Amino acid sequence: MNLQKYCFWGLTLLIFSCQRYFVPVQEPLKIDVLTNFNSAEKDTNSVALLKWQDFFNDEYLSNLIAEALQNNRDLQIALQRIEKAKAEYLYTKGVLLPNLRLHVSAGADKFGDFTMNGVGNFDTNLSGNINENQRIPTSPTPDFFVGLRSSWEIDIWTKLRSSKKAQQARILASQEYKNLIVTELVSQIASLYYQLLALDSELGVVIKNIQLQEQVLGLMKIQKEAGRATELAVQQTQAQLYRTRSLQLLLENQIVDLENQVNFLCGRMPQKVQRNPNPLERPVPTIRTGTPMQMLRLRPDVRLAEKQLEAARFEVRSTQAAFLPSLNIDTYAGFNSFKGDMLFNPASLTYGILAGLMAPIFQNNALKANYKASVAQNYEAYFEYQKTLLRAFQEVQTFQKILTNLEQVYDLRNKEVEELQRAIITAQDLFKTGFANYLEVITTQKAVLEAEIDLFEIRLHQFQYSIALYRALGGGWR
Repeated sequence: MNLQKYCFWGLTLLIFSCQRYFVPVQEPLKIDVLTNFNSAEKDTNSVALLKWQDFFNDEYLSNLIAEALQNNRDLQIALQRIEKAKAEYLYTKGVLLPNLRLHVSAGADKFGDFTMNGVGNFDTNLSGNINENQRIPTSPTPDFFVGLRSSWEIDIWTKLRSSKKAQQARILASQEYKNLIVTELVSQIASLYYQLLALDSELGVVIKNIQLQEQVLGLMKIQKEAGRATELAVQQTQAQLYRTRSLQLLLENQIVDLENQVNFLCGRMPQKVQRNPNPLERPVPTIRTGTPMQMLRLRPDVRLAEKQLEAARFEVRSTQAAFLPSLNIDTYAGFNSFKGDMLFNPASLTYGILAGLMAPIFQNNALKANYKASVAQNYEAYFEYQKTLLRAFQEVQTFQKILTNLEQVYDLRNKEVEELQRAIITAQDLFKTGFANYLEVITTQKAVLEAEIDLFEIRLHQFQYSIALYRALGGGWR
């Protein structure tokens, strides 16, 4: 009776001493989520709900994205992470169940004459209550066993179940990581593709200007022979032509570099990237933002951070429960004998069961270290989640504002190009009639070249920020 009382009070003292490790982790206040994205009305039709095949209305780009999703190495690595997480989950799930092992063993012991086993075996062999088969060999004493053994930890404090739920959350996190890789891959391929298209357009402008400058150079030479232009005019026109031809070579280098970046993302060897000849002339996609809650539900990085936080919280619960006693049940059944020829005799059948509580008392601070590490990991996951939310709202509102301003910038620059194109015709006509000098012609040509290239750069930025906003709203992985 006293033994039961001591066990009860000992267990109570142990649980009381572990109580301070069961205080819930106090996380800071959550971020207030916006109700809309600076719009007068709630837009519930987010462009992120569109599949990337529907958002990118370009056959060449769709083919590149499809190939990248099939062969990209980062994506294949992400898929293997999912398989790894599933395997680890299978392990945590199996720990909840009793294990069963086939046990076959053979051994021998030589007991000393002044040991309990040595004296006991000697005395037993002298007894008249045993027959010849029951006499124990003593030099040495063999021991044979064939049977089954089982052990099972009863999860009374949800330590194992919390670990299982943490691993479930990690599986979902690995799947969201894969979705995040898909989103980034789609946006990278699309961005590089439109950069190539912009460079193609800029190269076309440069080639057109080279032809125009060659015509002006020929006109300068004719004017010089007629005494209406100087050698200086010819030299400056020739120098401008050299510069424009060098610009053509630089653009061709950039095109090769971007093509190989696309090939790398597609997991293929360097080759020519097939693309649409004139896609930058089409309108920039209209972006409907939807609601902030839609964005948070669709963005893979937000969902990834959320699942990692969920896994960290379950891990804290598991490390907390590790301080409490564990209930273990061990069983065995089989044949056990000290004589090999009697091993499978029905009389050699043996079995047993043992249930016990094991409470940690001193483990070199290992449990405390695991608990503190899990709490720190929980806070780390929480702050990472908050940072991801802030970045999501910052990206959406930034890209919205940039796109709005770029639309106005493009309209103004387009008018600038139209005026300069008319100005170059006027300058050439005036030069032919002697009402303008060669510097005015050269300056106008240079201004047209720079303005046309800038116009394509602005158009490129419009497409790139449209892609970025599509990604920021949670599109691209569906």
